[in-house]
Amino acid sequence: MSKVGIVMGSKSDLEVCMPAVKVLKKFGVEPVVRVISAHRTPEEAHAFAAGAADAGIEVIIAAAGKAAHLGGVLAASTTLPVIGLPVKSSTLDGLDSLLSMVQMPSGVPVACVAINGGENAGLLALQILSLKYPDIMKKLEKYKEEMRQKVLKDDANLSID
Repeated sequence: MSKVGIVMGSKSDLEVCMPAVKVLKKFGVEPVVRVISAHRTPEEAHAFAAGAADAGIEVIIAAAGKAAHLGGVLAASTTLPVIGLPVKSSTLDGLDSLLSMVQMPSGVPVACVAINGGENAGLLALQILSLKYPDIMKKLEKYKEEMRQKVLKDDANLSID
């Protein structure tokens, strides 16, 4: 079974990560969920990222707010794809987190989804995995067709009376 590591900088980020957990489980992918701080537990962050591939993890989602260095710290210690999930903070409504994630230096890429975009982080992880796992690709194709059908149904039933 493929695995996705979901690492959050603080337990308070769990609510933002739960949509990723749910969509991964829906597709039969096991999430490994951890709280590891880039600033307060840097040794553990490095150890997690360095050992992730050996633990069967194939993609990492890093959720963090404010300075949001977690994705970059993890990406610096692994060649696995890392998806940044910026968490809305009280400081700048998550813009600080978003900018921290998308402004990575050359050689240390971190993909990034929207602020509090947990579901899309999970879906992006699934799309990456689908390159290797045809069953996930088939499930994603079905998922997208279901979304399409819902929009078509909503359009057909639209009434503005």
